[in-house]
Amino acid sequence: MKFAWKGVFPALTTKFTADDKLDLAGFEKNLHAQLEAGVEGIILGGTLGEASTLTAEEKNTLVRFAVEKVAGRVPVILNIAEGSTNEALKVAKNAQELGASGLMLLPPMRYKSDHRETVTYFKTVAKSTELPIMIYNNPVDYKIEVTLDMFAELVENENITAVKESTRDVSNVTRMINRFGSRFQILCGVDTLALESMLLGADGWVAGLVCAFPKETVAIYRLAKAGKTEEALKIYRWFLPLLELDIHPKLVQYIKLAESVVGLGTEYVRAPRLTLIGEERERVLKVINDGVAQREKLGKF
Repeated sequence: MKFAWKGVFPALTTKFTADDKLDLAGFEKNLHAQLEAGVEGIILGGTLGEASTLTAEEKNTLVRFAVEKVAGRVPVILNIAEGSTNEALKVAKNAQELGASGLMLLPPMRYKSDHRETVTYFKTVAKSTELPIMIYNNPVDYKIEVTLDMFAELVENENITAVKESTRDVSNVTRMINRFGSRFQILCGVDTLALESMLLGADGWVAGLVCAFPKETVAIYRLAKAGKTEEALKIYRWFLPLLELDIHPKLVQYIKLAESVVGLGTEYVRAPRLTLIGEERERVLKVINDGVAQREKLGKF
């Protein structure tokens, strides 16, 4: 499936049952809400998808299920977050065989690879597959920065076509464009910098709070790209306290709590994560409930 890395790409949460099995019915409900809102793709097995706790078979199940339910309407992207090159190659091969449309690729996990090792890892995976690849650049959480000089070496791999820009330095959008023009499509990966990134020229948004608020997320993107900045800002200013839930170490628990409040998921997470309790849960719940109470009425966009 040919596609452009443009628009809103939800980093979907993985839904679990009370007995820690995949909740495919819950996943399907949220998936339909995303499609109805107008997202341009979906991403499975990312940070929000609790990738590190999923088995290989569970990832395969999610890809099969998503490909079937999406039925070609939008691309299905699988994240690769592995500790070895061989395991990453297996995931890439399985994803292509199962009908995924593209890959999101993190640097090696658990080992802080240097420049040469990181570039070699990316190139090796890219050469093994026909799928388009989006490099996930998140040095804050994953401790390896994919530098501009690294991207300069990756230009020769034609299927490395995009970057999920999560350095939290919004000026990096301009640096990428200045150096590479339109060679790499740029998607903001930090909810609290999304509008700023799009106004600087980012092509899309790998979003987190979209899992609970798909219509508002798509509205901000479309308004920003249509040049209706003031209208986008109005929604964005309302949304910001909620978007800040995306930049906390417990973003999975926080966003799943938001999903449960709006009826698009449950709070179930997989150990070692634990569901929120006590003062922390009440504090986050207040942010969510306040946001829902003040929710903007969306016009046409």
